[in-house]
Amino acid sequence: MATVPALAAAAPGAELEPTSIRLRPVGDHDVLIQIAYVGICHSDIHQVREEWGAASFPMVPGHEIAGVVTQAGSGVKRFSVGDRVGVGCFVDSCRSCVHCRRGEEQFCEQGMTSTYNAVGRDGLPNYGGYSTHIVVDENYVLAIPDSLALDEAAPLLCAGITMYAPLVRWGAGPGTRVAVVGLGGLGHLGVKFARAMGAEVTVLSRGSRKQRGALRLGADHFRATEKPAVFEELSGAFDLVLSTVSASLELDSYLGLLTVGGTLVHVGVPPGPSSLSVAALVDGRKNLSGSFIGGTGETQAMLDFCAVHGIGAEVEVIDAKQANDAYARVVDGDVRYRFVIDVTTLGRADS
Repeated sequence: MATVPALAAAAPGAELEPTSIRLRPVGDHDVLIQIAYVGICHSDIHQVREEWGAASFPMVPGHEIAGVVTQAGSGVKRFSVGDRVGVGCFVDSCRSCVHCRRGEEQFCEQGMTSTYNAVGRDGLPNYGGYSTHIVVDENYVLAIPDSLALDEAAPLLCAGITMYAPLVRWGAGPGTRVAVVGLGGLGHLGVKFARAMGAEVTVLSRGSRKQRGALRLGADHFRATEKPAVFEELSGAFDLVLSTVSASLELDSYLGLLTVGGTLVHVGVPPGPSSLSVAALVDGRKNLSGSFIGGTGETQAMLDFCAVHGIGAEVEVIDAKQANDAYARVVDGDVRYRFVIDVTTLGRADS
């Protein structure tokens, strides 16, 4: 098994440090990917800090992976050496349950196999994209169209599909009114997607600081929710509201923004339980739902949509040695809008 450079956290809450990892052998249906860029997702930070339950260490995070195929197994049919590819949040599933069969592998009844902090079918630990290479079954690899820059494509493998999937599922398009709550790594892509789909787009943010950025990204309107009158003024104004924030919302107030039959969808996950008045749902036949990434087919459709419409993530590319500082800045909300590690700098991470 080949040994390659990586960044790993040795224990819960530990800083990322340069290390080396052993790759699993390239099987008949696997591809070896030389990683060019990997996005920093807030979930990476949660996992490294063991804030989502017990985790496995040493941990090499990273599930927003973009790179190039450098080796293909003898049975690989979908990819060839030199192809531009991506890997998202999972690298395997049972392939036989009802969810896998209909292309929703993220809901696999036996549990999807995460890109990192998991164990593969071969019993070996999975290491993520904070490394120079990764071996993945071709069925869980995505083709990145030539028109998409790899650094801007990397965050699409998690943040992108997280926003694209609910917009498609709940019918965003011409004549629909969509509100995006929060303008961060998720929200900025939601604005781009909804705009490209033809919806009328409003960004809702606590203050006015992000107004210029929202309008630059394509939002038609921006409203600051710190102003108490906003919820009354926007009563019944939206067909779909997507909440990207991890803070708890006053659900009754946000449900009040929906028209009859409208839907409030959570893609951000608040830390504790939420409450609402059932009357807020009944009055107006409103819906409260959630959405979780997307399957491989839907993710490929999202990448192809991005290619057609010229959509990429807004990124700040950093060296590997800046990863720990980037973690701190993500927690502080100091990024516009997504950090991406230039993996070619990994060999210099300790210099």
